[in-house]
Amino acid sequence: MIQQTNFLKGSSSPENALPLIVIVGETASGKSTLAMELALAFEGEIICADSWTVYRGFDIGTAKPTAADRSKVPHHLLDVADPAEGFSAAVFQRLALATIADISARGKLPIMVGGTGLYIDSVLYDYGFLPPSDPELRAQLNAMTLEQVLARAGELELDTAGIDLRNKRRVIRLIENNGVRPGKRELRKNTLVIGTAIGHEQLQRRITARLDSMLAGGLEAEAHGLAERYGWDAESMKGIGYREWREYFAGQQTVEQTRERIIKASMDLAKRQRTWLKPNESIQWISDRSKAVEFVTTFLNKIN
Repeated sequence: MIQQTNFLKGSSSPENALPLIVIVGETASGKSTLAMELALAFEGEIICADSWTVYRGFDIGTAKPTAADRSKVPHHLLDVADPAEGFSAAVFQRLALATIADISARGKLPIMVGGTGLYIDSVLYDYGFLPPSDPELRAQLNAMTLEQVLARAGELELDTAGIDLRNKRRVIRLIENNGVRPGKRELRKNTLVIGTAIGHEQLQRRITARLDSMLAGGLEAEAHGLAERYGWDAESMKGIGYREWREYFAGQQTVEQTRERIIKASMDLAKRQRTWLKPNESIQWISDRSKAVEFVTTFLNKIN
């Protein structure tokens, strides 16, 4: 086992210069497995950057780390949000920066991993988020359907490039800010970004196998229980693996049709993730996980 030598202990480095490993990639591409391997090898702790694993009770459908994994390596920013209240990238950024500082102060290596690009980039590029919205306007927009909100954005001639148009909350935020996006700086110092590269066919096999494991593990019952508690219109119920069950419980589709919809939605998500990550030239892409150990070793030796 390769071990880190507590080079962070007592560090006086500013918050944006603390060493950080970041692992990005498509859904089901092996990010979490790689994060575990690196955390065990380098005395690291994991920060989960996922907009669905933040919700308490959303476990199976989000592929949340197992209790066994959490007992081996500390995981942070899981189960930090009330599903009835929602969550935001700005809140994630604040919590992530505090967590990075805490992990570093204890002489451990922070390793951030996840598939939510906005969460990752909010830390990598020190996003300056916009002020809170007007509650009255927010209420009006929330009362609209997604189609109506999209139509409003079109009427205002807002640039929706890079916005998940299936996510009503993000389209609403675009309207509230009149199309203005968060500020962005250069890549933070002392940061190594590793990307998990995987072929299309292998990715589809892994997504399918993961879903079948979820189904065997009780995903249907989890989705039903959460829908009963929070309602289908809750933001937390719009994640892949949950929203697709609505028609099933309404008697409008079969389990197999639900399964196929989840697979398709996951592949569509992977495509959006590739699009988000493609312009980022700071990512070190790997297809062999052993290369990640070499990258991290070299990185730590340079800054030590």
